[in-house]
Amino acid sequence: MDALFSRNKEEHPEPIKAEVQGQLPTWLQGILLRNGPGMHTVGDTQYNHWFDGLALLHSFTFKNGEVYYRSKYLRSDTYNCNVEANRIVVSEFGTMAYPDPCKNIFAKAFTYLSHTIPEFTDNCLINIMKTGDDFYATSETNFIRKINPQTLETLEKVDYTKYVAVNLATSHPHYDSAGNTLNMGTSIVDKGKTKYILFKIPSSVPETEKKKSCFKHMEVMCSIPSRSLLHPSYYHSFGISENYIIFVEQPFKLDIVKLATAYIRGVNWASCLSYHKDEKTWLHFVDKRTKKEVSTKFYTDAMVLFHHINAYEEDGHIIFDIITYADNSLYEMFYLKNMGKYFEENNRLTSTPTSKRFVIPLQYDKDAEVGSNLVTLPSTATAVKEKDGSIYCQPEILCEGIELPRINYAYNGKKYNYVFATEVQWNPVPAKIVKFNIQTKEMLQWAEDSCWPSEPIFVPSPDATEEDDGVVLTCVVTSDPKKAPFLLVLDAKTFQELGRATVDVEMHLDLHGMFIPEKDLKAETE
Repeated sequence: MDALFSRNKEEHPEPIKAEVQGQLPTWLQGILLRNGPGMHTVGDTQYNHWFDGLALLHSFTFKNGEVYYRSKYLRSDTYNCNVEANRIVVSEFGTMAYPDPCKNIFAKAFTYLSHTIPEFTDNCLINIMKTGDDFYATSETNFIRKINPQTLETLEKVDYTKYVAVNLATSHPHYDSAGNTLNMGTSIVDKGKTKYILFKIPSSVPETEKKKSCFKHMEVMCSIPSRSLLHPSYYHSFGISENYIIFVEQPFKLDIVKLATAYIRGVNWASCLSYHKDEKTWLHFVDKRTKKEVSTKFYTDAMVLFHHINAYEEDGHIIFDIITYADNSLYEMFYLKNMGKYFEENNRLTSTPTSKRFVIPLQYDKDAEVGSNLVTLPSTATAVKEKDGSIYCQPEILCEGIELPRINYAYNGKKYNYVFATEVQWNPVPAKIVKFNIQTKEMLQWAEDSCWPSEPIFVPSPDATEEDDGVVLTCVVTSDPKKAPFLLVLDAKTFQELGRATVDVEMHLDLHGMFIPEKDLKAETE
């Protein structure tokens, strides 16, 4: 199993024709583009953490019933520096890199000083983001890298800080109906304040400025002050409904002083994150129309959250669904030293992922009694008025053991029924993918011996009339040396296999990605 995680994967920049079994829908034309760590060893040095590995992009291109695979390392500055030095010289979140010991003492002293506010990596290994007609590889730093989705070639590097004051940004942006990209980032001690910033990247620029990039027209929609100047909340995603942005300020926090001194202290940046289990989790709602935060203070118990599923509004309430943990053991389990023990009983998650639904009464009777539940929708979720006017929210439990949730994105911010996800239970590597019906709680699943599927991506059929009209795509790696990896295509309604495209390469376990329909691809100009 170790090979699945830690062994460096070879890239395949030229298209490889996959062997297709079964019947793929004729309308399925485009590219499934995914991202994740593919190289964990450079020369004699190894990354400590699986999420630190160098980004390896890979894609499956569907063209007239044929499927082609290719993969290519993101040629980030980080990749180029490491490969040139033949060792890890750029720090990642779980691995602190140090200057070449052969350099003289003055150069070393200077490097220590320059690490006070760290220069983050551009190893964008988490997801793919669409902005206008362009596509970018993203991680959680201020850097993103433009890529060509057809050739997987690495193009220019974009630094968010040139356009908006954020040091970190999420890898899970949202897209509005006009095609604009919405994202959130943290601004650390800027002008004496630490805040969470919601920003919009427009999908196009005015005709007169065609030469300028969309980023020059970025707009700060709102900022939410951090409850603590030096301990901002870590967050991996946020939610969006028709009129509101949902931001969860969890007590899983980054210690800025520790971050600034990590290099000198000889520890990694991940050690600067800590979970405060006795603190509250604050729920923030920003009205997109007024760009102001709802003034009522909503909170819930301590939790750790990575992925929002969806959110919508109904009868004066915001309903939002998220996947939470009771601790931060998930990150710890992906240290490579722990991953070798993966399949032993003693290396289980101490907290299983739980899907929770919060129901937030935005319009409630201001004269309601203290202690009364203000939720008027049929739900076991509650929102209880406290003495000080704040509202304590308790969720409804939807299900347990699912992660990497995806929906039919046409239903993003709207009332919906289905979540497509991986099933993880106690082991963080998915062995199944599932379709969960939120209303009926029915769960359909796909699994096969020694197969490890990735995040399932829903692709709607062109004439879809129902939420689950379409297919689900997942990349499947195998731990059986006799079995080649494949792309699986399921009927999203029945969860039955329609077909698979097998490729005889060593495919990597990836993280996130997107399907790009043929119409969204620029004509190749090569």
